[in-house]
Amino acid sequence: MSLERIFDSADDAIYELRTTAPGPSGRLPLDPARLGHMASGDLFGLTQNAGMGWDPRKLNGKDFLILSTQGGIRAPDGSPVALGYHTGHWEVGLLMEEAAKTFTSHGAIPFAGYCSDPCDGRTNGTAGMLDSLPYRNDAAIIFRRLIRSLPTCRGVVGIATCDKGLPAMMLALVGARTLPAVLIPGGVTLLSEEAEDTGKVQTLGARFAQGQVTLAHAAEMGCKACGSPGGGCQFMGTAATSQVIGEAIGLSLPHAALSPSGSMIWRDLARRSALAVMELERQGITTGDLLSDDSIHNAMVLHAAIGGSTNLVLHLPAIAFTAGLKRPTFADWMRINREVPRLVDALPNGPTGYATVQVFLAGGVPEVMLKLRSLNLLRLNARTVTGRTLGENLDWWEKSARRQKLRAKLQQLDGINPDDVIMDPVRARDRGCVSTVTFVRGNLAPEGALVKSTAIAASLLDDQGVYFHEGPARVFATEAAAIAAVKSTGDKRIRAGEVLVLVGLGPTNGMPETYQVTSALKYMRDGAKVALITDGRFSGVSTGACIGHVSPEAWAGGPIGKVRDGDCIRLRIDTRELTGTIDLLGIDEAVLQARPLNPLLVPDPRVPADTRLWAALQNVSGGSWAGCVYDHQRISELLARGLEAEATSP
Repeated sequence: MSLERIFDSADDAIYELRTTAPGPSGRLPLDPARLGHMASGDLFGLTQNAGMGWDPRKLNGKDFLILSTQGGIRAPDGSPVALGYHTGHWEVGLLMEEAAKTFTSHGAIPFAGYCSDPCDGRTNGTAGMLDSLPYRNDAAIIFRRLIRSLPTCRGVVGIATCDKGLPAMMLALVGARTLPAVLIPGGVTLLSEEAEDTGKVQTLGARFAQGQVTLAHAAEMGCKACGSPGGGCQFMGTAATSQVIGEAIGLSLPHAALSPSGSMIWRDLARRSALAVMELERQGITTGDLLSDDSIHNAMVLHAAIGGSTNLVLHLPAIAFTAGLKRPTFADWMRINREVPRLVDALPNGPTGYATVQVFLAGGVPEVMLKLRSLNLLRLNARTVTGRTLGENLDWWEKSARRQKLRAKLQQLDGINPDDVIMDPVRARDRGCVSTVTFVRGNLAPEGALVKSTAIAASLLDDQGVYFHEGPARVFATEAAAIAAVKSTGDKRIRAGEVLVLVGLGPTNGMPETYQVTSALKYMRDGAKVALITDGRFSGVSTGACIGHVSPEAWAGGPIGKVRDGDCIRLRIDTRELTGTIDLLGIDEAVLQARPLNPLLVPDPRVPADTRLWAALQNVSGGSWAGCVYDHQRISELLARGLEAEATSP
């Protein structure tokens, strides 16, 4: 390319310019009293509205804001002008259009703002993952600032789909306590015919390295995994779980989560959500009026019942904190998971592993809630964005034509009995469904850790539902080193019976996901005979005997950072009683405390300053078990103490 083309254009048409234009016609709807008392910003806002082309005769309508995580540039025919980061935000602009048209048709004025989100699948195994969890707080701040930056806003619709963008949107909406707000989940992508699902295709590299698939197979499957261009992944990972949680809290309309992206039923949700937020505004009902500790309780119950992603242990406390509610504790999670049976058979948990769109057709969140209501596990007086209680919503769902038609549609389309997807407790137990999360302790996790017990293969459990493993440690301080050993077929390969210990991936380094490692273990020969423990976290689609969130983390001096190759580690996980331990054997506690950190632990130069700042702020605000939030009061207090100490030090 010539330098001249960069400096200037050869097209003389670019010089057809003007310095004036007529401007919008008409007049602002002002009267003496209004003009004399309105803020200059409110007046200039009307000028801007007219300048962008809104009919000035209609500027007396109420202002409503639509926020989304939209990404990419999509042509009217759906073809890409510029790609987004992922399918989850590729089509949400269509939902925004539906909501906006609904506002307009009812005399309101729609505004729209955006903050796009990254893709955890795209960044897994890369330095991009070091920004993944910190992004959530950043985006939530941006969304909240956008809400406050429209002072005339009467209500908010938030549209988001995936792992970090959707939790960020929920943090923004629950933080807008003085406004009504409705969450529209972005839905899910369809299954691709004769193809692997979007979880399994992420293991193609590991399977190819193990000689399990050909290059041609990998190329074809990797290309065709997404059955439709929009929506979150087809499994009950963090994106799908977050959609379920948003509905369970009461922020979304009944049967909103997991709808098939691009479909008419998906578009209809946006229209009805716009109607709902206008009705809430008319009645003077705000988000602060709706949410309560009962809302958080119901969300925890749904998380356990669906076999949800362990990442919600980070996000739900943050939602509660931002809403001014009680944050669920380690003990609360343990109690809920002991009380609540898993009732949903979804990817990746099994036993069959149905796709998220099939869970939607089987009845989705309200159908699961009907089962839970019969067990007296829900708090039915919790209020929702319908303006009614959860109990009233379920009364409607139970008798609705929508429920009957969609469950029949699943049988018609896929030959699947919806009662095999969303089961009653007896059927779920008979099919081997164990509870979702087990919280563990031990001398390697004195402050706790967790394992998605429902993802441990039944073949690894004894007749009492207990997983037991004892073996030598193989310690890695980087994900790259660990994945190389997992993929290896040489002398440095991971061997059956070993315990892979992945350290230095806690909040100090951004707490990246380690799905690349867990997925590779799943397809490694004898990988089921290898356990994994880490101070990092897992993707919602991870499976196996993988213990994460080990606390204290290695960089905080936690015992996990002191493990050496060959140390004997014992894991015991009771998937029925939901108790577990991870212990380093043959070493006295005092000796372990005195042992220095593993010399493999060295600072990761790839961790950006933005992530280090996030790590420091969330750490003093309670850390990962408290939701990785920013507690501004505590941060300010500690900074004041530090400045005072600095001023008085010699």
